[in-house]
Parts: sequence; structure tokens; C-alpha cells
Amino acid sequence: MLLVPAIVLSLLVSGSAAGAAVPPASVINADFPDPDVLQVDGTYYAYSTSSWAGRVPVASAPSPSGPWTVRGDALPIRPSWAGNGGFWAPDVSRRGDGRFLMYFTGPSTATGRMCIGAATSTSPTGPFTATSGAPLVCDAAEGGDIDPSSFVDTNGARYLLYKNDGNAVGRPAIVWLQQVQADGVTFIGGRTELIRNDRPEEAGVIEAPVLVRRASQYVLFYSGGSYGGNTYFTSYAVSPSIRGGYTKAFRPLMTTATVNGAVQGPGGADVHPNRIFFHGWVGNARWMYVAELGWANDFPIVRGSRVRYEAERGAINHAEVRTGVPGASQNAVVAKLDYADSWVDITVYAPGAGNYTAYVRYAAGYGDAQHTVTVNGGTQLVLTYPNTGWENWSEAGLDVTLNPGWNTLRFQYRARWAELDQVELA
Repeated sequence: MLLVPAIVLSLLVSGSAAGAAVPPASVINADFPDPDVLQVDGTYYAYSTSSWAGRVPVASAPSPSGPWTVRGDALPIRPSWAGNGGFWAPDVSRRGDGRFLMYFTGPSTATGRMCIGAATSTSPTGPFTATSGAPLVCDAAEGGDIDPSSFVDTNGARYLLYKNDGNAVGRPAIVWLQQVQADGVTFIGGRTELIRNDRPEEAGVIEAPVLVRRASQYVLFYSGGSYGGNTYFTSYAVSPSIRGGYTKAFRPLMTTATVNGAVQGPGGADVHPNRIFFHGWVGNARWMYVAELGWANDFPIVRGSRVRYEAERGAINHAEVRTGVPGASQNAVVAKLDYADSWVDITVYAPGAGNYTAYVRYAAGYGDAQHTVTVNGGTQLVLTYPNTGWENWSEAGLDVTLNPGWNTLRFQYRARWAELDQVELA
């Protein structure tokens, strides 16, 4: 990786001088669940699960941060195959012929399950009209099918992603990939399984797939857990090829905890190159949020959501790595940071320039310890570690100003003694 030091004068200050980190921002402060966002000719359009605003509410804004205005119902005429009830998680894309294609989930009168339909319009605000008198995907035996999304690869191939609603009938929840023709509704060949629920934190549920292609890999975003509370989360899986195999991230991308409680249950996400849109619970509604999105070696990082960097993987001088440490992340820490030339460099990624908070996990056992923290070889800060006892891991926060991209934080001995476990940046 290429590190570009900030060209600044060295300044030693104590405490958190950079200002608070930037949390995700709520941009539609009303019920607007499972947002899907489309940019057309400089205007952003967002679509959501059924709410007070209609069967498929549509909103527009001049920029991702708004101001957003809810325009009404993009699907005012109920498709003939669907009954009354909520319509879930729409996806809108533009086809090569210029028409707008909407995938949606609706209640099938024939099966009693939620199924996937399609509709088209000449305008991103609608009205959209169903393309058929039957669902596009509807298999009651697998629990029905929900959460469709579109993906067009760099070679022009178009795909539909969706989830069979297995958790509704005690079966596996699986994310599927189906290639389609340019019209988005004519299938090519069979479907391919990408991922399924197989982790405890998913609570039997994975859903809301969104696929992105980066230079080195495909990145499949998804949500897991129960959508109806603060255990809902957003994560991702990666693969060198579109059909897999996909490897899930070791830790979720966004949880209630990683955003420090700023959003409850961040999920139902849609992804743009440098922004991620998602919903979170506020009272009995799910508001729409937006956050800055960065790509560290083609892996996603959301500004305002903690990313963990293990101290023992940093560059170490006149110190050592201690392993088999009870209670430490990955069972290892940097120890013996005891001398004037003892330091560890930890490289972190910032999606955009500005203020961040470094949450440093440490242990100090002989009085309050201090490190001098140098940012990109320039600005210096003093971080104090209150004495909490050896192997009693605690957290100290430090606000820092970072450049977009990779940055280096140097933690150097200053006073007394502390061991470092990890740094989480948000």
C-alpha cells in the first residue's frame, strides 16, 4: 500500500483536538424501510418498502445528503397476481432501452407467500406498470422469494439477485443469482446459490442482497438477523468470480454497536461507489440513513462504523508481541512499549478526509500510562490510559484528523506502561 504523509508541522497537544467523528446521517426522518437509490441525470431517487407514502414510495433529492422529498407512490396500480398487504424492498434500475425496471416483492394470492414481480416505467418516479399477470419468481415450497436486486456486470451481462424466504418456513435462507436478458425479466439458464444463513448472529436470516464489482473481486452486501430491532446488521461476502464461492467477512460491516448506537439495526442497504444508504429503527419507524463509503484494497469501509485493526499486526520497534493473552482480541497484544524508542505503527483507512475517533483497547497496571500518538508523521497527540490493571482490557478514545485513504498512527512510549490490543476507527 502507498502511504502519503500529511505535510504539516509537528504539534504536540493533549486530549482530543480533532473534533468528533462523523456518524451516519438520517436523511428521511419518516418510515422509509429497505431503501433502494438510483441516480438519473444528476438527481437521486429512492424507493422503499410500503409505508404511509404508498405501495412503493418514491423520494428524490439533488444529492445523497438531500434534502429528500417524498413524491408519492411509484406503483399505484396493484399487480393482478398480488393481494392486499405490504410490498417489500423494491429495486429500480435503468435498462439499455432507456426504460426503468422495478423489481418488487408482493403477496401472492395463489400461494399465500411473498413473491417477486417486475414493472416498468418511462420515468423514475413512475407510474410503474407490472410486466406480467404472474410473479417473476414464486416458489412457495422454499418459503416464497423476496428482496430482489439488479446487477449489470462490466461486460453488460444483467443479473437478478434475490433471497428465498426459507426462514419463514423453517428452511435455509439462500441468496440466489439469476442471469437475465437485457429486458431484466427473461431468464438465461438456471440460478446459482451465492450464500446462505450459517452463522449464529444471523439468527437464521440473511437477506437484502446487493452486488458490486471492484477491480479485484465481487462484493456481495447483505443483511442478517431480525429486521425488527437493533440486532439487524449489514455485512458482506467476497469472491473472485461472480458465481462464487463467496467468503463472508469476519465481522459485520455495520451493527448497532459498531456505529456506537447512532443507528439502531442498520440494514436493508443499497450501495453506490462512495455512499451506502440503509435504514435504522427510530420509534416504530425505519428512517433512511446515508454514510460515506470507502474501499480499502477493494474491501468496504463505512465512515462512522468501527473497523478493527490488530495492534500486533502493525510495524513494531523496540517492543514485542505477546501471545496467548486472556481476553485479548486474537489472543495477542503489543507489549514492552517501555522505552523512548518503543512504538507501533498502525495503518488505518479513512473513507474521506476529516475527523475520526480511534478507540484504543489497552491494559495498564502501574499507574496511568501515556503514549504520544503521531498522525502521518505530523500532528502529535497525547493519549492517556487510566490504570485499570493488567489484562483488564479497557478502551481509550482519541479524536484524529485523517486524509482520505490510508493513514499511519504511531503509538510511542511517553510515560509509564501500557499494552495495546487493538485500534477501532470510526
